[in-house]
Amino acid sequence: MEGNNNTTRRPTTTTVVNREESNNIDKMSEVEAEETKIITAVIVGAGNRGQMYAEFSRIHPEKFKVVAVADPKKFARTYIQKRYKLTDDRVFEDFNDILKLEKLADCVVIATPDALHKEPAVGFANKGYHILLEKPMAVTEKDCREIVAACKKNNTILSVGHVLRYYPPLQKLKELIDSGIIGDVVNIHLHEPVGFYHFAHSYVRGNWRNEDESTFVLMAKCCHDIDLLLWWFEGQRCTKVSSFGSLFQFRKEKKPEGASSRCMDCSVEKECPYSAKTMYLDPIKEGYVGWSSVICDEPSVESVTDALRNGPYGRCVYDSDNDVCDNQVVNFEFENGQTATFSMVAFTEKICERQVKVFGTMGELTFNGSGPISRFDFNSKEIFIHKPVCSFSSFGGHGGADYHLINSFVHALAENDPSKVVTGADISLRSHLLVFRAEQARVEGRVVLPEDVIV
Repeated sequence: MEGNNNTTRRPTTTTVVNREESNNIDKMSEVEAEETKIITAVIVGAGNRGQMYAEFSRIHPEKFKVVAVADPKKFARTYIQKRYKLTDDRVFEDFNDILKLEKLADCVVIATPDALHKEPAVGFANKGYHILLEKPMAVTEKDCREIVAACKKNNTILSVGHVLRYYPPLQKLKELIDSGIIGDVVNIHLHEPVGFYHFAHSYVRGNWRNEDESTFVLMAKCCHDIDLLLWWFEGQRCTKVSSFGSLFQFRKEKKPEGASSRCMDCSVEKECPYSAKTMYLDPIKEGYVGWSSVICDEPSVESVTDALRNGPYGRCVYDSDNDVCDNQVVNFEFENGQTATFSMVAFTEKICERQVKVFGTMGELTFNGSGPISRFDFNSKEIFIHKPVCSFSSFGGHGGADYHLINSFVHALAENDPSKVVTGADISLRSHLLVFRAEQARVEGRVVLPEDVIV
């Protein structure tokens, strides 16, 4: 496919010569292959991400078929059973019951909670299944290494859900960097705006709010951002890491005067941007399910009201048991002197629309969210706009990246070609190790030398 290139006037420039750039830079790489078989899959963890990956079989029934499901929640596993017409003997409460049987499928999609990745990943690798593993790989370095070792021992094709590598605009950014069109890269800044109510939902009230129950926020939310930086600096070894961050806002001492412990009974709820009633109850009253599907199995005004009165999602954001950072910065130095900075902050209008600046010796690249990539050329003083074509943005999320991730995984299995997976075992382990080193730097208040993280 070809993108559109055109130029726009830079504010300080009096004249700009319009011209077309070489289309070679704007051709997106595509996976092109003819499968000879339908890849069969077991879904382990039938929540939001498991359901999304399973949906690929409805778009491409000629490529992918769901043949079994395991989830401790009856509603979740029944949903998959009905949607994919599974017989009762292919529906399980415990994935270990599948491991006791003869191999049921070509692969397994593991989308369990973060802290519960290692056991199924190692178990299914030892049973001969290929694995699509939702990110993060695991929440401890030991578990990550055990997963990789099991996959290597059994020749398992492992794809870790670092979906951002599959996002067309960020793939385009990688192409532009590698082309040398902005010279040598000196510095990259990557910023993730989490979104104020997304953070309150997931990291103050939700499953990732507490390190002991899940993991630290840099791993839970941002491990694929760190993976992006390693990808863009491919071939360079990271030599120094520092990090700073804190839980600034969502603390008991910042609870507004007069606020109660739950939004349903709070006298100041209407003035609070983090109101659970506004986030969950008001939309369901208007017929929009939204994030209410996370807090109860079958959302209705009655079930959502009950969940807010009795469950974790109805708690005051200043009166929860959360302890993960709501803002963090990470600094990197690479062996040739290049540097990079990553920042994450909860308090933003935009939700997860990454902002990237790449500074080279001959130009700079700018990307904001889903928009085109802007390139300023130091020689011509012109701005060039690169518009990669984004497809399947309605599938899953991440602007089509979810589709491209599972599509690549399925092609890799059909052709027995692990190279089609760009987030495999070794690559993903390296980025996870760097995330662990960055958090170590924050907690210990020092610069860490990640000698074991070679890109």
